[in-house]
Amino acid sequence: MKELVEVLAKALVDHPEEVSVTETDKDNATVIELRVASSDMGKVIGKQGRIAKAIRSLVKAAASKDDKKVVVEIVQ
Repeated sequence: MKELVEVLAKALVDHPEEVSVTETDKDNATVIELRVASSDMGKVIGKQGRIAKAIRSLVKAAASKDDKKVVVEIVQ
């Protein structure tokens, strides 16, 4: 899942070298934290959060194949 989020984020931003993705296990879920340059934050979130929702939907669909719960957090 980490790789999926990283590929999606790098395709969206102007500074792909500043994209950082960390994956941790908490309770029953896997938490994926996405960090991008502050100037690219709007591109990852999108208008009214549409791009962020789309990223979360893709990750959720990919995780459902393995019966896992994955949470994507976009952090500054």
